[in-house]
Amino acid sequence: MRLRESVRDPRSPSTRTLRVLLADGRGTTVHVAEHDLRDVRLHVRRLPGLTPLEAWCRTHDVAEALVGGFYLRGSFPEEGRAAATGVLDGLPLGELRIDGAPVRSVPFLDPWGARRACVHADGGAVRIGRRHDLPDAPAGDLLQAGPLLVRDGVPVSGDDEGFSAGSSQFDSDITAGRHPRAALGVDGDRLIAVACDGRDDDEAGLDVGELARVMAELGAREALNLDGGGSTALVVGGRLRNVAREAHGVPLPGGRAIATALEFRPA
Repeated sequence: MRLRESVRDPRSPSTRTLRVLLADGRGTTVHVAEHDLRDVRLHVRRLPGLTPLEAWCRTHDVAEALVGGFYLRGSFPEEGRAAATGVLDGLPLGELRIDGAPVRSVPFLDPWGARRACVHADGGAVRIGRRHDLPDAPAGDLLQAGPLLVRDGVPVSGDDEGFSAGSSQFDSDITAGRHPRAALGVDGDRLIAVACDGRDDDEAGLDVGELARVMAELGAREALNLDGGGSTALVVGGRLRNVAREAHGVPLPGGRAIATALEFRPA
């Protein structure tokens, strides 16, 4: 796998577009936005209902953002209620905290919840790690997604977080195959927000292992996989950078409606 820089936006030196050449000869486009933690603060946002990221950014005057965690799609009953109610449809999946307070979400099933990775942001400090490595009730914001892609600068392999073995809360094994994907990496004072295209003839997408290698090549010390597929969204300068597509390659102008986001706000 080789990374080749194709476009750097002169209006935003921290933003670039790469072309990743894969081992089988195919390629895909990767959009990268880097943020200095001395200049920005990372915030977890719960979007109203389900909202496309670009539209939410426009409404709230947000210039820089990345898709957040997973959410439930379809009819899922709350405990003690009929399955037909669908009351959990659209709720975030995985732990979610804003300003230290839990936000309503659906936890990952045991035993995977404690193992699956999170991003934790508190002021100018951002940490990425498995849930059991973080405080039980952390201050600041926390968003759980996964799997962990990079640890100590090295791509993570295997399925320790159970996304293949424990995929019943998803409509598919999210780690299988090449798709559009999104990730967040951290390296000291630098945040690395990434979204890749896919599901098109000249856009292969990336599998989880390939995404991990891209994040390591970009210098991430730790990196976390976020919601991907048709939900993949990276907004830079108020504009959606990646090309969002549904499972069969159908374009999604403006992107799919999502439940949570990571906002990069000036300090």
